[in-house]
Amino acid sequence: MKTTIQHNNKTYAIDLSQPIDISLPIQNNEQNPIAWYLDQPEINPVVMGDFVGSVASGKSSTNFNNILFNPHGHGTHTECLGHITKDFYSINQTLKTFFFTAELISIEPELIDDDLVITKNQIENALQNESPEALIIRTLPNSIDKKHKKYSNTNPAYLSEEAAVFIREMGIEHLLIDLPSVDKEVDEGKLVAHKAFWNVTNIHQVNADARFHCTITELVFIENEIEDGTYILNLQIASFENDASPSKPVVFKVL
Repeated sequence: MKTTIQHNNKTYAIDLSQPIDISLPIQNNEQNPIAWYLDQPEINPVVMGDFVGSVASGKSSTNFNNILFNPHGHGTHTECLGHITKDFYSINQTLKTFFFTAELISIEPELIDDDLVITKNQIENALQNESPEALIIRTLPNSIDKKHKKYSNTNPAYLSEEAAVFIREMGIEHLLIDLPSVDKEVDEGKLVAHKAFWNVTNIHQVNADARFHCTITELVFIENEIEDGTYILNLQIASFENDASPSKPVVFKVL
């Protein structure tokens, strides 16, 4: 089903029957990606006396599972500035619209002082003066192993502070990346890219010009056959009153 979307006096045509899901699922097995020193998620039937919430067990007419997971470390998730502030802010309250123009770019991080870093120049060159509402960054090489990678203690690639400032100054409101964080794994709690993107200068009393409506989505995965270019993004979250929620970003190629 084809439809059109209006943004900044431009009309974008998309086919709603051709969604491209760039999320990673949460599953209770070794195939689940893991970051931040966690164990794998748990999805288990509820057990109460003789009741076992599994049809296969023969002790229930329904499947009735408890799920234990962490949105930041167990799959694709979307977070608001409440991730780094003393005061509580919820992704469910700060993200209020769900369709955005998006640009997908592919970048091979540069080796700088033994770290792999995504730089301002790389993003600026890849965007070629485009200023979408959302930016999706696919890092290269783009191995399928990202779907199952155990990131803890691997010092993954990250975004430089200068790059995050550039993204903010370009007016990009939603940043999506196929890494566990936009910041370095061990950075003494500085979180310079998070702070720069959200324009948070004081985590104890958030400045009035902080970007409350903006989001960061981490641990996406973009298949190699999906070409760089312009898309319409549908950013779906679960209704958690939390700084972050597991999410399902879906993109549609502009026709």
